[in-house]
Amino acid sequence: MIAAQALTDMAPGFADLALDAQRTFRRLMDSMAKPGRVTDLDVLVSPPVPGFEAAGAIALALLDFETPVWFPDDADGRRLANWVRFHCGCPVTTDPAAAAFALAGPHNVPQIDHFNAGDAKYPERSTTLLIVCPALVGGAAIDLTGPGIAEPLSIAPAGLSAAFWGAVAQDRARFQLGVDLVLTCGTQIVGLPRSTRISPSSAKGK
Repeated sequence: MIAAQALTDMAPGFADLALDAQRTFRRLMDSMAKPGRVTDLDVLVSPPVPGFEAAGAIALALLDFETPVWFPDDADGRRLANWVRFHCGCPVTTDPAAAAFALAGPHNVPQIDHFNAGDAKYPERSTTLLIVCPALVGGAAIDLTGPGIAEPLSIAPAGLSAAFWGAVAQDRARFQLGVDLVLTCGTQIVGLPRSTRISPSSAKGK
């Protein structure tokens, strides 16, 4: 059983490393340029923890030996850390503030202010937090405004509480500082860069 799990944890990454990484990067950038819109990465990877397909693809496309990444300290987090480290050679940190990227589910994310919000000279060095949601609809609704959003937009990703969104809104009150967010479910993502303003909404998740 242990040997079988170890083989699963070292499962292949991209089928075509160069093309799949480029496609993933382009679609991630498009998602961040159009906050709140659902984008399908259209890349198949099989990380050892089901549900982390999009987050895993982004990790494979962006992480390298100079990119510290944080994972939850639980069984799934350790399996994901082994898989990502095997493919990317990236250092794994236990300190959220030291992480350039972080991967987690909605129920094991540290407080937003534990991550690196960047600084006045290098705001782009803030943590990018990838959160795997059970669905991208059906949760607490929030309104989005800011660059890339022509009209106010409401989203309601499942698994994230109103308290979480309140912490995110407070984090972004310091713009240009703040954590960048990418919500994922299966192969789909929703980009929420730190320039996106978030507020509670009366809209209901559909």
